[in-house]
Amino acid sequence: MSDTVMISRATGNGLRWIGAALVAAVLVFALIGPLLVPGDPYAQSLLNALSGPGPDAPLGFDHLGRSIFHRLAYALCLSPAIAIAAVLTAGLAGLVLGTLAAARGGWIEAALTMLADALLALPGLLLVLIVLAIFPGTALGFWAGLSLVLWVEFFRLTRAATRETLASPAVQASRLLGFGPVYLFRTHVWPEIAPMMLTAAAFGTATAIMAIAALGFVHVGMRAPTPELGLMMVELLPYWREAPLALLSPVVATFVLLLGLTLLAGSREA
Repeated sequence: MSDTVMISRATGNGLRWIGAALVAAVLVFALIGPLLVPGDPYAQSLLNALSGPGPDAPLGFDHLGRSIFHRLAYALCLSPAIAIAAVLTAGLAGLVLGTLAAARGGWIEAALTMLADALLALPGLLLVLIVLAIFPGTALGFWAGLSLVLWVEFFRLTRAATRETLASPAVQASRLLGFGPVYLFRTHVWPEIAPMMLTAAAFGTATAIMAIAALGFVHVGMRAPTPELGLMMVELLPYWREAPLALLSPVVATFVLLLGLTLLAGSREA
């Protein structure tokens, strides 16, 4: 093994650990923080509007006197939960349909490929907006819309990798020995596509979180008073001079979470 390959693997492992640590830090804050400092993310007190940090609100208060700490913790549970649910749904759909297309071929593959290409031609946010018009301001709408957007990438990856694997001599030998499709998938196909699927899942989760925040920033996403990263940013933006920490909190948290997911995905890809 050359020195270049060893250095590349060591760098990839280091980036993976950094990404995992960043994601873990955000999740610990979101899940453990409210247990250490109990509070209500919806409770208002105009007397505390834009006040600085205190024992009950370590990150201060927003313009309505709500605890930034507890709203941020809630938002960091909400957005990743929607994103992970959408990625799991899209990944399962892409895996099943991609494997089916590669294994069956013919008109089934042509129809599924045409459907995927048609959805790929549309802007992802437009698809999410169409679904949100049916289910406005709900986690269900985000889940459905993001799943429609993300499954295409999983489908394309699965279809391409599965076609190549099924044509390999190892699979042909297994078929001659009488092994069925379940064995072929478990033994030959899945080990080949699993690393790519995990990388796509990490990138997909980051993409979904960014989409939720972006739509919240333009008042199309979750509705007030629901704590959501993009919505928190746009609500606090007019008060950045009076309470810069209040605005920086969701910005920094979003950046750290997305950076961690990107490092995880990039290190796997490398």
